[in-house]
Amino acid sequence: MDVNLKSFSGGATWLLWSGLLGFVGVGAGAFGAHALRGVLNERLMDVYQTAVHYQMLHALALGLVAVLVFVGIGGAWPRRAGFCFVAGTVVFSGSLYLLSLTATGWFGAITPVGGVLFLGGWVALLIAGLHARREGHTSKAG
Repeated sequence: MDVNLKSFSGGATWLLWSGLLGFVGVGAGAFGAHALRGVLNERLMDVYQTAVHYQMLHALALGLVAVLVFVGIGGAWPRRAGFCFVAGTVVFSGSLYLLSLTATGWFGAITPVGGVLFLGGWVALLIAGLHARREGHTSKAG
């Protein structure tokens, strides 16, 4: 997975992404709960809430990525995970937001691409952990 990560290199960048996606996710959740309740049917509301859920989960994961980059654990793998989490959020959650707000079904066809990006991010974190273990970054407890 060769990704040019120069513009996504520092821990501060990943912390900014974490904060931005978390902020937007909370706002989107509130908007859904207050403005869309009763406007969207139950199925589209579930789709919208799925988008919010996955956005918030991966906003938190980006906070972990920021910490790993700040402390230098896992080589380039945390950055790769971060890239996948940001891109996955844009594609996965973005397509679900568009699907729920427009009821245009073809937006759902691109959602799995975002899911694959999420999976790639989690695999990258797994590899970062393996690198950390090999480099001797283990806690005293285990």
